[in-house]
Amino acid sequence: MSRRMLPLGVGESRRFSTREEVDFVVVGSGAAGGVMARELSRAGYSVVVLEQGPYIRPFQFRHDEFAHFFGGELMGSPAEFPTTFRRTASEKAEVPTQLPAAVYARLVGGSSVHFTANYWRFRPVDFQERSLLGEIPGTGFADWPITYDELEPYYSKVEWDVGVSGAPGPDDPHRSRPFPHPPLPVKSSGVLLERGARALGWTVKPAPMAILSEPRAGRAACGHCGFCMMYGCEFSAKSSTLATMIPEAERTGRCEIRPESTVFRVETDARGRVKEVRYFDAGGVEHAQSARAVVLCANGAETPRLLLDSESSLFPHGLANGSGRVGKYLMFNGNGTVRGLFDEPLNEFKSVQVTRICQEWYDADPTRGFYGGGGVDGRYFGGPIFFGLGGLPPDAPTWGSGYKEALQDGYTRCMDIATHSTSLALDTNDVTLDPEVKDRFGRRALRITYKDHPDDVRMVEFLQDRAVEILEAAGARQVWAAPVVEQSAGFHLLGTCRMGDDPDQAVVDRYHRTHEVPNLFICDGSSFVTSGRGQPTMTIQALAFRAAEAIGGAAARGEI
Repeated sequence: MSRRMLPLGVGESRRFSTREEVDFVVVGSGAAGGVMARELSRAGYSVVVLEQGPYIRPFQFRHDEFAHFFGGELMGSPAEFPTTFRRTASEKAEVPTQLPAAVYARLVGGSSVHFTANYWRFRPVDFQERSLLGEIPGTGFADWPITYDELEPYYSKVEWDVGVSGAPGPDDPHRSRPFPHPPLPVKSSGVLLERGARALGWTVKPAPMAILSEPRAGRAACGHCGFCMMYGCEFSAKSSTLATMIPEAERTGRCEIRPESTVFRVETDARGRVKEVRYFDAGGVEHAQSARAVVLCANGAETPRLLLDSESSLFPHGLANGSGRVGKYLMFNGNGTVRGLFDEPLNEFKSVQVTRICQEWYDADPTRGFYGGGGVDGRYFGGPIFFGLGGLPPDAPTWGSGYKEALQDGYTRCMDIATHSTSLALDTNDVTLDPEVKDRFGRRALRITYKDHPDDVRMVEFLQDRAVEILEAAGARQVWAAPVVEQSAGFHLLGTCRMGDDPDQAVVDRYHRTHEVPNLFICDGSSFVTSGRGQPTMTIQALAFRAAEAIGGAAARGEI
């Protein structure tokens, strides 16, 4: 493959014919796909990005709690794109009545548009826990084929290229560069988290956030509107790929973002190499884009779905699935919530979600009697509607004047501590294709099979107990915890096309090339070997920068 210099000026938007063979088709425009688009087009290659959702500009985002939290405005219609769920393979999968089993945004920028923007790095232990702790029977617990030291330069590249605000903590792993922007102003929840944790002897630090604390190259600093989680940012202060990578990719004149393009199959030639990507446009008309190579960045549910839907005589169990690992080892991350009610107003509805975190329990500790590690942050979930439907203490009135008084008293005086923890890789937790339920295009629906490992549940309970202690030490007048229940919806979709050196045990190699198809690459949460401690997006982007460098280099050497 050679670089194709196209006769366009900077800032022009390139449009390719589907009959024109481009260098790369990138499927998905989120945390990884946006990076791939920018890096490969900057390296001189022609790139078409196929995104199933619309291209929404920042000025079009709106603060509508009902539409976003209850209508899934940025996630697409569950009726048009159903996902089924079951706990075990012996059960019949059903369409959930509330959240879909796989939660992600459908628009240019993907879930980087509506995420909370927590940007934790993994630590060295995350990449080598299997060697440190040994086997965990009944699981796919394994080491990564790469180390923190190998990924560290790309963590720094993420921080500086997209814009991350923060300050190093005393227990952080080594970093080659400081944060490019200072921490965001601390909120009441951050002050109280710090007060309670320090009273108990635990360390708290500023939260690293992919939200600008100061203006940056045409982007405004955070306006502290309070509409971050599940919303797009009209200021472009949130460092989504929509605000960062995508515009820079388009300005090369070598990248086309093709929205409302729902990919349903990757075709291969007689040699088993990918040759084109087939997709539906918004009207349901089929198209095929020719490409010299394909990079799947669709997320940890959509990527395995696409591979399984691309079976052929050469790949009877799904494209690049000779290992049988496509769709396996799905990990959601553990999470829990504890709420505290204080005497004084906290006004947590303002500004970003998180300003302080505590990672005192990051490492797994065998003395606990179970595997797991993680941390907590101070924040507030939801807006007035969300609070009114389930935010009050368990003993609060649910109707009448007492209910109104509780709402008025509680809304501005509550904060949450959210817990974030590990998920073990289980062969039985997977993404497959539902044999009965179809989406609007006739594709077999995603079928999620997921049951938490007992250690994952115990780790959430452990962190919730610590959160209760923190809130009590901080002076809350009432503290209550959400019940720890088996997860039936995942916001973090990890592990379903894992990375590894052994083709019999992994789908992609250490540079994200599939073991079976030399011109097919996968880079998103699906390549994770372990789950980390609950904040994967920073690592997804670091891996994408590293993979894009390797892919571009291999293309330049004629190795694709």
